[in-house]
Amino acid sequence: MRVLLASSSPRRRALLSLLLQDFDTFSPDIDETSFEGETPEKYVARLAIEKARTCATENTASLGADTAVAIGNQILGKPRDVQEAKYILKTLSDTTHKVHTAVALAYAGDVHTLTSSTSVTFTKLSDAAIHQYLLTDEPWDKAGGYGIQGYAGAFVRCISGSYSAVVGMPLCETRELLLGAGIQVRHG
Repeated sequence: MRVLLASSSPRRRALLSLLLQDFDTFSPDIDETSFEGETPEKYVARLAIEKARTCATENTASLGADTAVAIGNQILGKPRDVQEAKYILKTLSDTTHKVHTAVALAYAGDVHTLTSSTSVTFTKLSDAAIHQYLLTDEPWDKAGGYGIQGYAGAFVRCISGSYSAVVGMPLCETRELLLGAGIQVRHG
């Protein structure tokens, strides 16, 4: 069965390539607005399912994923500008937040989904550190305005959960979904 990654994220492509040697990609166009009262876990699961469904065909398994950074039920999305990025990073400074990543696999007329939630604790960030970070290209296309795999990894005091989920695709859960669909993965 052919696998299609319903994402334009280079991080998700790199992570999936650890599990699959060959797959295609497609960038789905869906509305990512959260619903009133929707929890971060339900939000990422809904979006992962929608992404997977947009690309599924009879001969293709479509894999969708979505990530949200949250403090409680407050979702801290991708910053639209410098002011929003400053706000997000000041909010994350010296706190523990959750990164929720859902992955969904659509095949044979059905969709299966799993969600990973990881606790991430940031060190206290000075205004100067935030300013210098915002001069990089890292914050702009990432939930919560940071990428743990980049310079912002230096802000992380500790993590409890899945590192790959914080990057954008929980490898353990993704592997489980692929194997459940009868799709061979690298290293069994």
